Amino acid sequence: MSENPNPETDTHPERTTAGVGPWPGGRESWPAEAHYDAELLEHGDSRNVVDRYRYWSMDAIVADLDEQRHPFHVAIENWQHDMNIGSIVRSANAFAAETVQIVGRRRWNKRGAMVTDRYQHVEHREDIASLVAWAAAEGIPVIAIDNVPGCVPMETFDWPERCVMLFGQEGPGLSEEALAAAEAVVEISQYGSTRSINASAAAAVTMYSWVTQHSPLAPRRG
Repeated sequence: MSENPNPETDTHPERTTAGVGPWPGGRESWPAEAHYDAELLEHGDSRNVVDRYRYWSMDAIVADLDEQRHPFHVAIENWQHDMNIGSIVRSANAFAAETVQIVGRRRWNKRGAMVTDRYQHVEHREDIASLVAWAAAEGIPVIAIDNVPGCVPMETFDWPERCVMLFGQEGPGLSEEALAAAEAVVEISQYGSTRSINASAAAAVTMYSWVTQHSPLAPRRG
């Protein structure tokens, strides 16, 4: 038996089994709007995109996302080539983060991103000092996520509308320099026996926490 039950989706990670075929009705019925991609209209769209973006070109999707991204940024220390970074980029795309900032090594493992980095703005910072300087110039506070003494439980934290969520690596967590640079350190409370959760899971929980406070769907406070 083959070890790869679906070689096409493994070779092309953006392809899914939930796509659509060629545009119904043939070429004569193709929509005329510029955001549609002729190749996708002709051959079908098997990408892992929401239905709203079916048959759209990649550039058109990015441009549309740029009109509605949330004003938070996600930063990740990358000293040990952490494999979680790709999954964090994927979550950042799902929650419409403004940017992902890779801090440290420029190269990162993209496998877990499942090509969402094509739609998500990913930038690089040489070190924590560079990240902090960029955030200060933008007027954005840096909020670290780690479970160290003195941190604030996420359940009680009021997320700034504009901020940088700073994550460390699986295992060692955030560097001392990163913790010292943060305006606040927030922890995800653990209710079971384990001390911490996977880094990519922590990032997804954190982004969702921001969304529950600032999304138009969130209940108004006060």
